[in-house]
Amino acid sequence: MKIALPAICLGFLLAACGSTAPPSIGYSRNLEPIPGSITYGGQPRTKLTKAPVGSIVPHRFRDKFGRQVSETYVIEPDRSLQLISRRIDYDLPSDR
Repeated sequence: MKIALPAICLGFLLAACGSTAPPSIGYSRNLEPIPGSITYGGQPRTKLTKAPVGSIVPHRFRDKFGRQVSETYVIEPDRSLQLISRRIDYDLPSDR
């Protein structure tokens, strides 16, 4: 019983972490583009021919809620862009 209770608690904590974290924020090679992302709706029509493969491409924009979004892309060998990270800056209310 001493081992089962911590194991069950750990299972609940891991399940809660997986279900409450927004899937579109963080660092991953599986991030989905959101409106405003360079690759939202598909790859750009123009290819980045002068930038070396593996180069980092930063992109900043405001989402539909007015929050600042910072994304990072990497140039793949086929010259496409792969979204690898996203950070959303949430404005906190000030005391003014």
